[in-house]
Amino acid sequence: MNGTQTGLLAGLVLGLAATSGFTAFLVTLAVGVIGLVVGRVLDGELELGDLIGRGRDK
Repeated sequence: MNGTQTGLLAGLVLGLAATSGFTAFLVTLAVGVIGLVVGRVLDGELELGDLIGRGRDK
């Protein structure tokens, strides 16, 4: 299991643990996406500059 998968799984588990009620699906989805992005950054597949709109060749 690589960092992307671990981040996604951790985000989904934390989202499920932190929610209850009608909005559980939306909160879990949002936290899962955050976990996915963090995992991709840790794997080196995504750079923080790409997310905030600043590239290296400025």
